[in-house]
Amino acid sequence: MDFTFTEEQQAAAEAARGVFAGVAPDAVPSPALTPGAVADDFDRPLWGRLADADLLSLLLAEEYGGAGLDAVALCLVLRESAKVLARVPLLESSAAIAAVQAYGGPELKAGLLARAGRGEVVLTVAAHGRTGHDPAELAVTARQDGSGWVLDGVQTMVPWAYDADLVVVPARTAADRTVLALVARGVEGGVDGRVEGVSLAEQFSTSGERLGELRLESVRLAARDVIEAEGAWEWLRELLAIGTCALALGLGERVLGMTSEYASKREQFGHPIATFQAVAVQSADRYIDLRAMEATLWQASWRITSGTRGALPASGDVAVAKIWASEGVRRIVQTAQHLHGGFGADVDYSLHRYHAWAKHLELALGPAAAHEEALGELLAAHPLG
Repeated sequence: MDFTFTEEQQAAAEAARGVFAGVAPDAVPSPALTPGAVADDFDRPLWGRLADADLLSLLLAEEYGGAGLDAVALCLVLRESAKVLARVPLLESSAAIAAVQAYGGPELKAGLLARAGRGEVVLTVAAHGRTGHDPAELAVTARQDGSGWVLDGVQTMVPWAYDADLVVVPARTAADRTVLALVARGVEGGVDGRVEGVSLAEQFSTSGERLGELRLESVRLAARDVIEAEGAWEWLRELLAIGTCALALGLGERVLGMTSEYASKREQFGHPIATFQAVAVQSADRYIDLRAMEATLWQASWRITSGTRGALPASGDVAVAKIWASEGVRRIVQTAQHLHGGFGADVDYSLHRYHAWAKHLELALGPAAAHEEALGELLAAHPLG
């Protein structure tokens, strides 16, 4: 397989490295010392710099002010963002506007995409469902009422819910179809401003970020704010999944680098611990994890971007990538903590922050076991050989 990136994709990654170069992973209080959220908002100055660098509109077509790039380019940027624990809804907003561009109506696209690409409107996605174990699209029901729609249900663990202007909510209809509803949260900036019947309750991630339990009680939306196209939710969910894998890869690479640097300086019995066979073997195993995470990520990204047919649907490659991302990032941070000894738990050292973020990424959009089950169902439905 040839995973050579195009010049445009490499340029996006280079621009991201420049934007994230000055970001400090310890710019907010430690989640280990903070009973609630580590901050009331995401990093707005960084969001502005991403907009200035045209990194919020990567996936948008030129007519909406975008670069017209693909999921691979987005994953390259997300990979860089995770190395510094960038506190921005880059994945959620980028994926949401890409779904609107691919499946939304002309009126919705004209009123939203260019503004979102400039960072003026922030989007997020409710992809967790009610419990995290059942499909997210079953947590909310949608029914048509005249020319509009009415939504009822609960979505938990919505990232950046308190900060986003719009939340993209998958919902199930009586005809057993899934639609995507764009629910406004902000007084300004939403499609039509604040919507009656929408409420939030605070929840918190292991990383210390504030999430939201989104409650919808007879929420009425105009027809233009509901995407009915077949396959829209499945496509958005897969894009979110590979984006999460890219974040896990970038975080894992940074953590392994921190571990290598520490082990080369920490001495026992007059020698750096990096020279000890047990330390070298564990580090080598984690390097193998990273390479597997990387290969499966680019395979899944390529399948989604190219539409190439395979023995299994593209969702099979996405499941494999998420399995490796969940298991791999967990092993990487656990080994890092072990090799750092007590220093890894020091709140003045950033490793514990990466550990907390890794746990969030491991479970986001379902743990490895959930994707193993989905992969098993695909294999049963599409026998190989």
